[in-house]
Amino acid sequence: MSLRMKRILLIEPPFYRLFKKTYALVKYPLSLAYLAAAVKSKTSWDVRVYNADFAPTSDPFEVTYFKGKGFAQYLENLHNGSGNIWREVQSVIAAYSPSVVGISAKSANFASAVQVARLVKEMFPETVVVVGGPHPTTVRDKILDCADIDIVVVGEGEQTLVELLEVLERGIEPDMVPGLIFRKGNQPVSTPARKFIADMDSLSFPHSHARELLHDYEAYPLSAFSSIFATRGCPFNCLFCGSKNIWGRKTRFRSPNHIGAEIIQLKEMGIDWVHFEDDTFGVTEQHLRAICNTIRRVCPRIHWSCELHVRLASDENISLMKASGCAMIQLGFESGNDEILKVIRKGFAVSDALSACRTIRNHGIRLQTFFMGGFPQETEDSLNDTRNVIEALTCDKVIYSIFTPYPGTEAFDLCRKMGLIPNNYDPSLYNHQSPENCFCLHLSPEKLFHISSRIEEIVVSKNQMGRGGAEPSRFPVHQ
Repeated sequence: MSLRMKRILLIEPPFYRLFKKTYALVKYPLSLAYLAAAVKSKTSWDVRVYNADFAPTSDPFEVTYFKGKGFAQYLENLHNGSGNIWREVQSVIAAYSPSVVGISAKSANFASAVQVARLVKEMFPETVVVVGGPHPTTVRDKILDCADIDIVVVGEGEQTLVELLEVLERGIEPDMVPGLIFRKGNQPVSTPARKFIADMDSLSFPHSHARELLHDYEAYPLSAFSSIFATRGCPFNCLFCGSKNIWGRKTRFRSPNHIGAEIIQLKEMGIDWVHFEDDTFGVTEQHLRAICNTIRRVCPRIHWSCELHVRLASDENISLMKASGCAMIQLGFESGNDEILKVIRKGFAVSDALSACRTIRNHGIRLQTFFMGGFPQETEDSLNDTRNVIEALTCDKVIYSIFTPYPGTEAFDLCRKMGLIPNNYDPSLYNHQSPENCFCLHLSPEKLFHISSRIEEIVVSKNQMGRGGAEPSRFPVHQ
């Protein structure tokens, strides 16, 4: 592998913009921000980040649009390689002229990532194309079926990418770099698995160099830089979640002081609201309370939000979160039926979730709830239970999604065993708002669509009366 110069461009592929030109991911993608910070601090490479899913002017998402006209527009844009959005991507790549391109991919946007890889190779055949993220980590060497992709990064990428750039710079094969899959001849070769990063405080703050590293930085609102991680790894074991494939189930904690120092840095940038992107904020009562006490001490006037597990929503915890500036909590309620909650291993009952909602509301904290319908064991009765809970629930915003089994997850394997996954399964057709989704044993696509449409009407009505809030992280793509 030969390199023209030490230049790497990290790309978030377009997805929302394929549905509508005024839909966008208006944020600095945290995964790419961490990678860029690692390259900046630990190598002599020039690094840039390009969020190809960003647009300076964006509209609020509408579920009905994603499932209707937007889906048709998405398919047209995805397969029209000469469309405006791809010309823009081509222009940015050409202007930077990278010797390495790194692309982050989820299952739903992998087809877009492949399109980006194709454009890179058309312009710069010698450029090394590296792909990482949830989808490549779970699908692994099948990613190399795409001839335009040279290397796959499996799992956490910060240390892997730094070491990969070092060997590319030396012009040698990356055999000794853990966490990679690449071609040797025509065959995929896997290097040993990389151990998880043990010292989370060793990671550079992801937003430290955003101004100099992010393409079109000046066009972004400050809120685009408000995301933060406190942990990696989730001990819970929800059937549908692929998080453990990336981060593992053993939680690794950043120290509260390290988190506090990053929040101070964001505050100095002018940010007055931060959102914790963790699958479950705090994970344990001890760590949750330590973070809250630190925030209260070092940055008492910051406001923040998070997604919280129902089991952590005790009166004592919520009181402390409120006192430390927590202004909005997201709860993964998922289903209004206890049997479905058991099957998907949420670890609580409907009554527990309702109690958590009341506690949060009683403390004057805004509440957003996530619900999902269309699980493999879903019935008309269980889905109607979810509808009834949503209709009766008092909260500021409801996000309703359709169950989507992502390749490489336990849910996907289960659906395949049940005969619910077609042989010609194409991940680009499925996301949490796709009209193609129906992975139910007991519900026809027509029945699922009918009941879900009624639920969505209720959700729209409730959200119009609520106060909304920050966009949830899993609408409509989550993995």
